[in-house]
Amino acid sequence: MNPRHPSPFHAAGAGPGPLSRREFLWQSGGGLGGIALASLLGGEGLLGGAAEPAGAPARPPGLPHHPPRAKRVIQMFMAGAASHIDLFDYKPDLIRHDGKPSDFGEHVEAFQDGLGPWMKPVWEFKPHGQSGRMLSEVVEDLGEVADELAFVHNMVGKTGVHSQATLLQATGFQLPGFPGMGSWVSYGLGSMNENLPAFVVLPDHRGFASNGPKNWDSAFLPSQHAGTIIYPGSETPIHDLFPAKGGGYVNARSERAAHALMERINREHAAARPSDGRLDARIRSYELAARMQLAAPEAMDLSREPDAILDLYGIRRNPGSWPKEINAAEERDYFGRKCLVARRLLERGVRFVQIWSGNDNGFPRRNWDSHEDVRRDHGPLAMGFARGAAGLIQDLRQRGLLEDTVILWTTEFGRMPSSQGGKGRDHNPYCFTNWLCGGGIKGGVAVGESDNWGYKPLQREKPTLVYDIHATVLHLLGIRHEKLTFRHNGVDRRLTDVHGEVIRDLLA
Repeated sequence: MNPRHPSPFHAAGAGPGPLSRREFLWQSGGGLGGIALASLLGGEGLLGGAAEPAGAPARPPGLPHHPPRAKRVIQMFMAGAASHIDLFDYKPDLIRHDGKPSDFGEHVEAFQDGLGPWMKPVWEFKPHGQSGRMLSEVVEDLGEVADELAFVHNMVGKTGVHSQATLLQATGFQLPGFPGMGSWVSYGLGSMNENLPAFVVLPDHRGFASNGPKNWDSAFLPSQHAGTIIYPGSETPIHDLFPAKGGGYVNARSERAAHALMERINREHAAARPSDGRLDARIRSYELAARMQLAAPEAMDLSREPDAILDLYGIRRNPGSWPKEINAAEERDYFGRKCLVARRLLERGVRFVQIWSGNDNGFPRRNWDSHEDVRRDHGPLAMGFARGAAGLIQDLRQRGLLEDTVILWTTEFGRMPSSQGGKGRDHNPYCFTNWLCGGGIKGGVAVGESDNWGYKPLQREKPTLVYDIHATVLHLLGIRHEKLTFRHNGVDRRLTDVHGEVIRDLLA
């Protein structure tokens, strides 16, 4: 902001006229602006003590390790386990043997004994793009960008339990207590906009997936690197960012005084404990919240987006009341809004955006865990994400952002090629699909194959694991995954643990 830019905000009793940046911060944001002002003054060396607070954790030195191909990441997570063989991994043998007794040639430990007859893909597959990529008709909207996508069909997990498998794909570990990939990227590269978080999470509007915030927690990393949750289109997209409606008795003067006192006490407390960065991380979070009060509402305002852009994402400007039963138009609107908000956040410097589809509760299912009926459960969700994702890719490309943005589509595991109850499919941690596109990714290719049933990798000795995906994304950001570490309890922890290889065949 220009220090003397005219502003509609004025001090009580003052006549019209421009405010200084400091006056503006003191008076804006329901008092949180005072915290941002304290940060501003500290950065300018105008507060007593050091400009950098005591105990502030240093970012890892020497980053990026090599010239990056990308600056930012969007991760799309399909919670509940999307069926690769019904969406992306075409298996003609399942069509030929549909209804015949399944024979895997080995003992199979199924999660819910879903080892019925072979079941053909629920939807027809057709080729798309110059690459001839075979896609299910339920995700045919992705055909518009088929030549941008790179598929990995030989992904392997470690468990068929949703909570553990989700953590593994989100954090690289099956147990809670480890940072999500977005937290590691935030820690390694920092923010590109001091007014917005480096890592933003857009959950399913119906609720969290398995593990909830543990999937995007900063764990042992400084807490400012945790994902900030935003609900696009809701009355309060960011919880607790603004004062509650019942807090009208708080006036600007008392709020300023309270925050000034809190700032001083916090700094004194932190200065006496230079080896403890927890308070400083909290102070940084308060400062970010103050700045977000000005920046976040504008970033999430879709009202000025032209109709052509809303149509591209499958968004209805006035959706009205949705029908009781879930349907594709509803899902297109929900997921499309998240994708469009993601684009706006990327434009404004957010480093990592995580978009979730599917929650952990509800019946009929509002997630991808299709034990009873794949067509009923997958259909609306698949059409919704496909329209939003295709619109996002095209929009990023036309704005020149796709070339330095990585998009990763993932899920916790796949689903079995055999049927469960005639219409559903059981968990398959032995094989599933990821796809990537964007900055530094070679489009129109498939890396790794599954066997003729989609049950396990064709080359079982050479599966792709989440560590390889994470290593590849970090590589595209200019980070050597072995070198991005944080000392915790005597161990140099990293996102990829002691594993991971960059998937060179994915690189353009």
